[in-house]
Amino acid sequence: MVELENVGYQIGKHWLVRNINVTVENGALWGLVGPNGAGKSTLLRLISGELLPTTGEIRFFDKPIRSYAPKELARLRAYLQQKRDINFPFTSLEVALFGRHPHLNGRKETVKDLSIAKGALQQVEANMFEDRLYPTLSGGEASRVDVARILTQAPDLFLLDEPTNHLDPRHQVQILNLCKTICSRGKTVITAIHDLNLASMYADQLLLLKDGMSVACGPPKTVLTLSQLSETYDISFDILSHPDGYPWIRPTLNGS
Repeated sequence: MVELENVGYQIGKHWLVRNINVTVENGALWGLVGPNGAGKSTLLRLISGELLPTTGEIRFFDKPIRSYAPKELARLRAYLQQKRDINFPFTSLEVALFGRHPHLNGRKETVKDLSIAKGALQQVEANMFEDRLYPTLSGGEASRVDVARILTQAPDLFLLDEPTNHLDPRHQVQILNLCKTICSRGKTVITAIHDLNLASMYADQLLLLKDGMSVACGPPKTVLTLSQLSETYDISFDILSHPDGYPWIRPTLNGS
């Protein structure tokens, strides 16, 4: 579905992303992990088409992403940004309905569009405040509405920049379980995530980044190793084996 070939992005003399080569198959949940400033958000913006790479090429369904018309691209991929402030007095339902815009072709929303938006809000347990104004929501409530918006968009590729931010543990798990359900339906999710244990639990594949470059890429067991984590985060870790078989990561108490 998504191919990145020698992808790099440069501002001035500084490379934010460099030499990224990845192929993302349909139905997979990919996690982008790494410290602050590693290039996760920039890479998502490149895959979304918001930024054009300085070097290399990104292909979506075997077609260069730069060749898609904006509305066509919006029907195929949804991008949930890390910073998503909406200060106008829209209700939560109206915000969720924004996701239908690429499908409207100038017409007004129908009963079907409204039903899709309401269903998306229900999936993330945000239907109880669909009539509340978005700026009055807590950070966690707003995050759930934002996820409902991209569900309403109904794309093939979901690009999520830290979707579990501001969420309590229950809703973190709910959103990531939803991501797994999306993938089970043949769609694809690429998400930046800071919590290494959530990444280990849920991701099929991980891309570990540092200074805009790939440190490791593959299943969590091959990426979340002591040497690679220590090299990337400049801190020591203990790695335990969770009863379900995935690595369980714990920074050492003294940090060294």
